[in-house]
Amino acid sequence: MSEIEKSFSTEKYVVTHPVQLEQDGIRLDQFVQKCMPTLSRQFLKKKIEKGDVVISGRKPPHKPSVKVHHGEKVTITTHNDGMIEEEFWYGEVVPKTEKPTIIFEDQELLVINKPPYMITHPAGKNLFYCATVFFETIYKKTIHSIHRLDRETTGILLLGKNPRVSQRVAALFEDDKVRKCYFFIARKQEQATPFPFTAKERMDREEDAIPRGIMFHYPEDSQKGKESETHFELLLEKDNYVLALAFPLTGRQHQIRVHASCHGYPLLGDKLYSGDPTIFMRFKDHAATDSDHEKMEIPRQALHAVAIKLAYPTEKMNHFIAPLPRDLSDWLDKKLGLPHEDVEKLIKVKVDQFLD
Repeated sequence: MSEIEKSFSTEKYVVTHPVQLEQDGIRLDQFVQKCMPTLSRQFLKKKIEKGDVVISGRKPPHKPSVKVHHGEKVTITTHNDGMIEEEFWYGEVVPKTEKPTIIFEDQELLVINKPPYMITHPAGKNLFYCATVFFETIYKKTIHSIHRLDRETTGILLLGKNPRVSQRVAALFEDDKVRKCYFFIARKQEQATPFPFTAKERMDREEDAIPRGIMFHYPEDSQKGKESETHFELLLEKDNYVLALAFPLTGRQHQIRVHASCHGYPLLGDKLYSGDPTIFMRFKDHAATDSDHEKMEIPRQALHAVAIKLAYPTEKMNHFIAPLPRDLSDWLDKKLGLPHEDVEKLIKVKVDQFLD
């Protein structure tokens, strides 16, 4: 659905959609749901009745059943009134106040270091703490997401300042001309696969799985799942924890987390793939136990998109490296006595070796 205007502030998100010819005569609540497909019809009806949805030339509030017509514009306003999903750790809200930092910028592309819990672009009820909105507020123009990182995952994210560069760089991903590297912290399990190793377990979702969205893995020679491949390199091991790098050769959702876990290295803070996915449900329902917190150790999965290599801004391959995030740096220092500067030096050596 095309949109003609967006505006952002820390208080509200406003978007205006035109009514297309093929949408002439449909109910307002149906039209709004096409604009915001991840939200429930009941939630959107309440927004309409509150007057947060306005049809051009008509006085709000409208009834959800009112018809919209071709040529009209529908403006939807979402207020930053606490509706955004909060993260809790031992009953306290996890602050989401860090700002993304710029690693590289030119007239067309942004390479940023994304903080934890910031989503890539607006989705569902998460409309404010996201990367595209942050930079749209600064540049007063549409910022395009080229790829994405999970909400909890930190690190390198590419954003386009115009559709042309977004399509150009997205084509590099599609043509397998981008190389990525992720840093992670994991607990070593008994009979874990020795480093270095390459995981080739196939992956896919299964119907009716709980939690929704969890990925399952199958043997490399299985007929189930989709081909997946990740190469793993060890940085160092201490006190039964490993600091390692993952080089994904395919791009399946949750690929690194699944491959690491099934080879005996569940990521620190990973609520889905630590061996008990019911932990994820308890955190989601704000019912996590002290035992759940102790098992996770940190509020989020310890995964950081640390480096990327691609042919930009010229045809020459360049790689960008993102410093470690504050929360993982603090954990390394306090738990293992490792200064983040020392870890970053180890990372650079491996990145130079495997991305060149």
